[in-house]
Parts: sequence; C-alpha cells; structure tokens
Amino acid sequence: MCLYYNYEYFIEMATDIQKPMKEKNEGGDITYLDMVDEKDSLGESQIQTFFAGTTVLLTGGTGFLGKLIVEKLLRCCPELKKLYLLARPKKNKDIAKRLQEQFDDVLYEKLRKERPDFIKKISIVEGDVGQLNLGMNEQDRIKVINEVEIIFHGAATVRFDEPLKTAVEINVRGTREMCQLARACGKLKALVHISTAYSNCTIQKIDEKFYESSLPGDKLIDLVETMNEKVINNITPGLLGDSPNTYAYTKAAGEDIVQKYSKGLPVALFRPSIVIGTAKDPIAGWIDNVYGPTGVVAGAAVGLLHVLNCNPKAIADLVPGDYVVNACIATAWKTAKEYPGNHEDAPPQDLPPPVYNYVSSEQKPLTWEKFMKYNEEYGIEVPTMQAVYYYLFHLTPSRFIYMLYCFFLHWIPAYIIDGIAILIGKKPMLRKAYQKISKFSEVISYFATREWKFSNENTQSLYNELCVADKHIFDFDMSNLDWSTYFYNYIRGVRVYLLKDPVETVPAAIRKYHKLKYVHYISCIILSLAVLRLLWVFVCGVW
Repeated sequence: MCLYYNYEYFIEMATDIQKPMKEKNEGGDITYLDMVDEKDSLGESQIQTFFAGTTVLLTGGTGFLGKLIVEKLLRCCPELKKLYLLARPKKNKDIAKRLQEQFDDVLYEKLRKERPDFIKKISIVEGDVGQLNLGMNEQDRIKVINEVEIIFHGAATVRFDEPLKTAVEINVRGTREMCQLARACGKLKALVHISTAYSNCTIQKIDEKFYESSLPGDKLIDLVETMNEKVINNITPGLLGDSPNTYAYTKAAGEDIVQKYSKGLPVALFRPSIVIGTAKDPIAGWIDNVYGPTGVVAGAAVGLLHVLNCNPKAIADLVPGDYVVNACIATAWKTAKEYPGNHEDAPPQDLPPPVYNYVSSEQKPLTWEKFMKYNEEYGIEVPTMQAVYYYLFHLTPSRFIYMLYCFFLHWIPAYIIDGIAILIGKKPMLRKAYQKISKFSEVISYFATREWKFSNENTQSLYNELCVADKHIFDFDMSNLDWSTYFYNYIRGVRVYLLKDPVETVPAAIRKYHKLKYVHYISCIILSLAVLRLLWVFVCGVW
C-alpha cells in the first residue's frame, strides 16, 4: 500500500484537494487584502513578536499535533531562536534519521520553501517522558534549564488500552517530571500542558476548571512504582471505576499533577476535544493516523467497517488539527503575557492555572449523522483503489442491532472468506482483522453514544484578545469554519495522505467502486434466494 511520492507531486495533489467544488475567484470575491501587501494591511503580530528570540522545548514532536506545532512555529515565527525536541530513541533507528524522515513529509513542504534553513533552529534532546528525569542526561538537562523559556508538553500515550503502569509512567509521572523541570528553568515564561477535553468524561458538563481526580496523581505513581505489574493489571478495572479506559483515567490524574506542581509557575492547561485532519494550514486535509473518527472513515472507505454503535443525533465534538495548534500557541502567548516569569513575575501560589477547553460543540456543533453524511457525499466522489468491498455503513444507537449487523456484515463474510483462503492454500486474515476492528469499535462507541456539554469562555476570550494579524496567522475561530468545505478536503486528505492513494487513480477507483456495487447486490440476491429456499424447505417439512 505504501508508495513513494516526490515533493512536487505531493504539492500538486495538495493543491488539488484544497479546491472547493465551486471555487472561482470573481469580482465579488476580491477584497482590499488582495490589492495590498498582506503584512502591512494586517499590522504587527503580537505572537510573532513574543516568540522572537525565544527558546522552546517541545515534547511529543513526532506525534500528529507535535508535527503541526513544529511546522507552525518554525514557519510563522521566523525569529524563533531555538526549538528543542525531546525525542525517544528507537531500536535500529537513531533520532536524527527519524526526524529526517519526519521532515521529508509533505507537511513541511511549505516550510522548506519559505524557511529553507529551518533545520538549523532545531536541536534534539534525547529522552523519554516515561522515564525518571524524562530520560535526559545531565548535560542536556542543564542546557534546557539555562535556555528554555517556553514549554509545550504534548507527549502522551494515546492508546486507550495501554496497560495502566505504562500509561501512568508516561501520562502522570512524566507530567510531574516536566513540572519539576519547568520549575528549575530560570527563564521560564510559559508551560502549556496539552491534555484532552475528555479527561473528565465521567462528568457530563465539563467547565474550564480542574476537577478532583478519583485517585491523586502522586498516589497513583506510588502505586505503579511499588506494586507488581500483574497485580496492577488485575486491579485496573476497579481503579478505573466509571472511566472508560486507562488513557482518560491517567490524563485526569495528570491534570491533578499539573494543579499541584504548578503553584507559582506560569502554566496553562489546554484541553482539545477529538482532533482530526487540518482545515487549511499548511495544507488542507493533512492527517497521518487512524485514531478515532478517522479510523471509522478509513475503515468504511475500504469496505471493511460496516456498522458502528453510535447515537447519530449526538454531537461529534471534532476540531481541526491546525486550529488546535494555533490555539495552543496563542495559549502560551497569553500565559506569558499574564505572568512573564517563575520568580518575581510568577502567579500567586493559590491561583490555579487557567484552563482552555478547545471544542467545536459551542460555536459549530456537528452530529455524528451529519459527520458521516459529509464523508459519504464526498467519499463517493473519490473512492479509493484500496477498497475490498462496496461501501455499506450504518450508525445505530442500539447495542442489539449493532451486534446483529456485526454478525451478518462482519463475522459471516470473515469466516466464509477465510475458509476459502484456507482451502486454496492462502493465509486467513479477515477474522483477525475484524477482531481488531471490533476492539476499535468498542473504544469509539463509548464516545459516540454519549454527549457532553463543554464550556469554553476562556478560549473565546483568548481569541477575542488577539490582534488582527494574529487572528489571521493563528486562526482558531470555530464559528467561521464551514464543515462542508472542511470535509470536502478531509476525505481527499484521508485518501491521499493516509491510504496513499493518489488523485490520479480516481477514475479507476470509480470503475472499481461500481464493480464492487454489482458484486454486493448480486451477493445479496443469491443470499436472499438461499434463505428463501431454506424457509421453503422448512415450511414444506412442517406441513
């Protein structure tokens, strides 16, 4: 499935997928900004001025949001002095090679053109958030303490089924280690801890404030450090309580750590909801993972996922990745503006850090039903060559109907096709694939069958405080987002960047789609006739 694309080809595709269906620049579309120098017309950017000459430390720089933060800071804050990336070494691949591969991505093409020497501003710090002292050596630690002014702590394990011990070491203890490092940084101006809007998902109404953790973060750390891992796994369900998974549970405990260890520090807690592909910057529709709803879209597009246990009328709180990054960067600016230091300029000891819920449900609500309709509408226009079956997808809030659909649309075909594969000497794969899909669907269904009410007054106030230039460069106003245009680009982004299916293959994919459609209906007719035949035999036998 993975193909090689050169930069020029990627840019050509990126340009194609960003064009709305009826994009035509006519007289009525031209504004005064098209006739004057954009920089002069917008005025000076306060955020760019703030980041000029500063040194930044970023954790999680190889993740989806981390990559976007790196790109945005280096491209839109050209006077940034240094960007330290805390990166974990991997077997058989050194950090430098991993990062080189990362910067070869089409995501950074605009950065490469506008700031060709950007790589000089990046410095790698070898470490591991899951280890004590963040896995840093003493020399690197001293360098960070002496130089770093802004910290974005985004590293976390996002696996919902992560063993509790590992999740605590990364999401809870790693947060404590970061807070302790921040306290030692003499030039610290802001630490932004990136959490999730669903860290307190056991509560239906979530405000921009800290909530009490079911088990204090320090106690949770002591527990996993002193107990046998097998014992921890056995007691995990009891510890989680109403929390759906170890991810949400440990993110809540991580927030408890932030509240406790941030006293007197310029710290902010940033909570984005479900993050999906970019809306426009640096390219529309960019995505590099199948987490959450994107996994649903990709699975349905290739004809493997046919049903999801979901309330179609519930709000799908989705936010574009580039908007999230812009809001996160603005949060750092605001934090430093309020309390520009950790000594005489530090916030009062009894003042908790500000919390920013970054959500779409308040300004631009979208239901799961509408989410899938947009994806169906635009997905049918550009089907993928990776499809193995005709697109057939249902959302149902009923657990019984969901299981029924799974039985007929997932498991029966899986056993039939795997059986045929065994008979012809091939390796059976479909049953194993559906086991993974079933596990994935169970995780998603918790969030797709429920609805939360979020407040985001702090986030709205933050946006309103931006100057004209920053509202343009670091836009994160959800009220101006057009979901139809967004999903037009998003579905093409999933096809090109995730499924590695170039736009050139669309005509062939459409032909394949129609063939699969005929196969589907012929199969349905044959199956229906077989069922009718069995019923006829049964009725005749009874009579």
